[in-house]
Amino acid sequence: MIFANKKYPTVTLAIPTYNESCTIANIIQRFLATEYPNLIEIFVADGGSTDNTQLIVKKLSLAEPRIKLIHNPLKIQAAGKNLILQESKGDIFIVADAHSDYAPDYIERCVEVLLKSKALNVGGAQRFVAKTPFQAAVAIASKSFLGSGGAKYRDPNYNGYADTVYLGCFWRNILIDISGFDISQITNQDAELNQKLLKKNQKAIYISSEIIVWYYPRKTWKSLCIQYFKYGRGRYLTSVKHKANFQLRGKLPFLVILTTLLILLIDLIFPQLELPIKKIILLGLFLPFLESLRLKLKFRKKLKSEVWRGIEEEYPSYFYLWFFCAITLLSMPLAHFSGYTYQLTRYRILRISDW
Repeated sequence: MIFANKKYPTVTLAIPTYNESCTIANIIQRFLATEYPNLIEIFVADGGSTDNTQLIVKKLSLAEPRIKLIHNPLKIQAAGKNLILQESKGDIFIVADAHSDYAPDYIERCVEVLLKSKALNVGGAQRFVAKTPFQAAVAIASKSFLGSGGAKYRDPNYNGYADTVYLGCFWRNILIDISGFDISQITNQDAELNQKLLKKNQKAIYISSEIIVWYYPRKTWKSLCIQYFKYGRGRYLTSVKHKANFQLRGKLPFLVILTTLLILLIDLIFPQLELPIKKIILLGLFLPFLESLRLKLKFRKKLKSEVWRGIEEEYPSYFYLWFFCAITLLSMPLAHFSGYTYQLTRYRILRISDW
């Protein structure tokens, strides 16, 4: 690490949690092992866990005073981060997720990149890894444009400015200046916050391939659909608050599926037009399976070594990965569309405000 005059900015680490007893101790201990000399506090904002998460954190705090537990009554991540922000004292505010693994030098690299880039928020790519067969299928899907929308923070080799980033490392005073995270967002709080940062500086967000973090996706198809339904709701709320930024990637699932539905409606009303609606639907259903096959062939040599972190004997079959990767590529945009449409209906038609 090279810092001017050997001055190391103080760092606060923020971890919002809910029922993370299986991972929280390991994550905290890994961060405590950092070689960065000025990590002054690790806050855990717990949303009322019903497992042993709080007990584990309390026990760890007895041996290490830098560990601090905060109760988050609103049970949402944005509120937990704001509570930590209010109590924090570090110059730099680093957000961590309890569903991820971090490289040993994660904190060092975050601070270095924040200083060198002159950005307001920096982070690394969201590298998908898996311990279960379904997670492995989702990890493969994340490597496709259909699964990522071309987001720069999904590319592990990308270095440069972007519109959002996974997790985040911020200057604390900047977060306070923009009033922290928006608790009215269903999800998408990070992307919404980054939109506020971009209004202050067009080069506010920087992604570095040197910042390495691995993300474990949802373990079941149902939980994945719920996650993307919420993403759709949050994306709509962000689009309403930041109308000046079109953000095509976030609207793409809604626009594509809505267009398909409109074509179907026109075909039903005016059958004499003979629109190729059946071919469009068949193509939409067939494409994810073809894309899944392409991904499986492309990454077949390194998928197991780069993605799989589960038990050797539980590594899924070729057919399983192909089929459920395709199902994932179908489900994510449909769930996102459903959430976006639901939120649009609440706001525009039913006039129900979530703020």
